[in-house]
Amino acid sequence: MTAHRATPSRTRRRRSGGPAHAPARGRKGTRTLWGGLTAVVLLGATGFAAVGWTSGAGAGSDTGSGRERGAVADAGTGTDAGPSATPSATASTEPSASASPKRPVIPASGPGTFTTAPGGSAKVGTGTALRYRVEVEDGLELSAADVAEQVERVLADRRGWTADGRSAFRRVSGGTADFVVRVATPATVDKICGQHGLDTGGEVNCNVGDHVMVNLKRWELATPVYADDVPAYRALIINHEVGHFLGHGHVTCPGPGKPAPAMMQQIKGMKGCEPNVWPYDEDGTYLTGPAVP
Repeated sequence: MTAHRATPSRTRRRRSGGPAHAPARGRKGTRTLWGGLTAVVLLGATGFAAVGWTSGAGAGSDTGSGRERGAVADAGTGTDAGPSATPSATASTEPSASASPKRPVIPASGPGTFTTAPGGSAKVGTGTALRYRVEVEDGLELSAADVAEQVERVLADRRGWTADGRSAFRRVSGGTADFVVRVATPATVDKICGQHGLDTGGEVNCNVGDHVMVNLKRWELATPVYADDVPAYRALIINHEVGHFLGHGHVTCPGPGKPAPAMMQQIKGMKGCEPNVWPYDEDGTYLTGPAVP
């Protein structure tokens, strides 16, 4: 896929001082993907070993200063999975022996209008919380409330970004928000990401400005590696794209048999790493690898 250069929009964002290998925050520079575009591609791996989705939301809120961000597009054919792959609240995706799983309906396009999930969540993390909304494109067979619940669990998990001791999140349904998580049809994702010069090709997710755009295909179908644990891949989508929003760039596999970092483009291949969707492990160690230029 090719991405056309465009001047990325920038939004104020909180500083999330990550681990030493995390990219520096507060820069106005942007990463280039496919010929100089500030795009970040979230790709899943091939060859998945279920990474349990257990919910262990950790509290911690971190104050962060405003930071500027550019567009980040995920290119590849895969869906980021939610809270599985080592998450916390158990979510079974196994079909019953007596019934075959229902094939999700994935329209190619939608109206481009969205329904916001009602209600909100308590703050998770240490410091000043980033406020976020969850929206689902109108006309989809998805409940905005259900999607919001999954996103909440991912962002609250003790292995998520709150483990850095600085990041904090709170879901809202009104007022101002620091970022918005949107699940939308391929055409709508292409349109919104394309406005920032990103070519998502009807297949992938992107992060542009304050928008985390989730392609419905990836949300429902995941990737071959995560096909048996779609909730896990959804967690990977959220962790990867929100990670970009927080200022983290792509990394690669740190070594054979080690957990794949959440900021690794796993859809391009596991490169010897084991499937994993969380930024941190159970002991609070940041899972990363060599930076990808």
